[in-house]
Amino acid sequence: MPKEVLLPELAESVVEGEILKWLVNEGDTVQKDQPLVEVMTDKVTVELPSPYAGVLVKRLVNEGDVVPVHAPIALIEEAGAAAPSVQAEEERSIVEPAASANEADEGEELSLFKPDKTEEKVKNPFAGERPARGGAAVAEKPKAGTNKYGRVLAVPAARKLARELGIDIAEVPGSGPAGRVRVEDVKAYAESLKAAPQPAPAQPEPAAPQAPAAGFPPPVAYKTPKGYEDLEERVPLRGMRRAIAQQMVASHLYTVRTLTVDEADLTALVELRARLKPQAEAQGVKLSYLPFIFKAIARALKKYPALNSSLDEATQEVVYKKYYNIGMAVATEAGLVVPVIKDVDRKSVLELAAEINDLATRAREGRLTPEDITGSTFSVTNIGSIGALFSFPIINVPDAAIMGVHSIVDRPVVRDGQIVVGKMMYLSLSFDHRLIDGAEAAMFTKEVIRLLENPDLLLLEAI
Repeated sequence: MPKEVLLPELAESVVEGEILKWLVNEGDTVQKDQPLVEVMTDKVTVELPSPYAGVLVKRLVNEGDVVPVHAPIALIEEAGAAAPSVQAEEERSIVEPAASANEADEGEELSLFKPDKTEEKVKNPFAGERPARGGAAVAEKPKAGTNKYGRVLAVPAARKLARELGIDIAEVPGSGPAGRVRVEDVKAYAESLKAAPQPAPAQPEPAAPQAPAAGFPPPVAYKTPKGYEDLEERVPLRGMRRAIAQQMVASHLYTVRTLTVDEADLTALVELRARLKPQAEAQGVKLSYLPFIFKAIARALKKYPALNSSLDEATQEVVYKKYYNIGMAVATEAGLVVPVIKDVDRKSVLELAAEINDLATRAREGRLTPEDITGSTFSVTNIGSIGALFSFPIINVPDAAIMGVHSIVDRPVVRDGQIVVGKMMYLSLSFDHRLIDGAEAAMFTKEVIRLLENPDLLLLEAI
């Protein structure tokens, strides 16, 4: 008997996956642990290995289908299995005339069990009767038997006759072994439908006044402007773009997003990075500004814990986290993905730089794992890396906040009563106003700025 291949639980919070690409065709031989199918879940594409060696009998889902965790996606006939495959059972046909279909059905080849020597006693499925509402007897009709995959057991000739008569084979009581439907069963069921009195047409009830629709209004229907039908290309919302769309809708619906903006003078940080950059390169590490920003944020989060919290909607509890995992938005060809740097407070600037580079590279190459994108407590989007001066970041739920860092530009600033050129950068903090007050958000941003403007503090181990 073929074994089911189930969609595994790829991460703790993952409840479904999208089938991107089958790597094995039906009928192909597969080895244990051979890549079977590509699945996307929460912006991460993974190859699922085959749990068995054998032949891929049937693919139960198609590319583009969204499948819940633990649902069957394929059937594999293990090597050396003696039982006939389900595909062979379902596709086997009988070319004999309908009159001999019953005899063919008694054969062991079509049976899902091994017959014993006991004589089979077949009961007429229409023999049992029960009183109807009007007092007349009505036949008690058992349903057709099914196999473990829910497919009705029936001889091919019975299926063909049911199709010709427009009858749902699942409604026909079967009198054969294990409830298998035979030709006589289909004929008897068709006669019972003819004999059954047709119900009188129901009188339409007067229409009640229609109440205003509750909840959210339906989405706006898109309609192509007249004359432009040939100038549009339609692409299914799939893969990374679908995951991004779902995350953005969740952020919009389940946060009260508010924005605070401030600016930092990064002149001292620019000078410090310039001094440290050659030493980092000597150790094979590319040193950007992000490691310093991450260290500053981790320290500020310890001082203002509401920014490192989440709301558990199910229990209506605010969860304050005493670990500091920062998500890092990375733009890829497929779309935005947010890998997570874990335990930022415990790592040095150089360690963070190496990990940031590694995650960013694997994100762009599509090699992230589910573990790489889960567990963030706060997020950062470095939109300034492509030249943006200002933005309103979208909160990466269930985080309570996200900080956007922007372009470093030369602007006139006043120091000690003198106008000088400073290396200035805007910081934009989006936060969930249900969990964070405006004053606390502003003080958190000021603390990040204080640390960035005095970067020597970031090199100290004590916090």
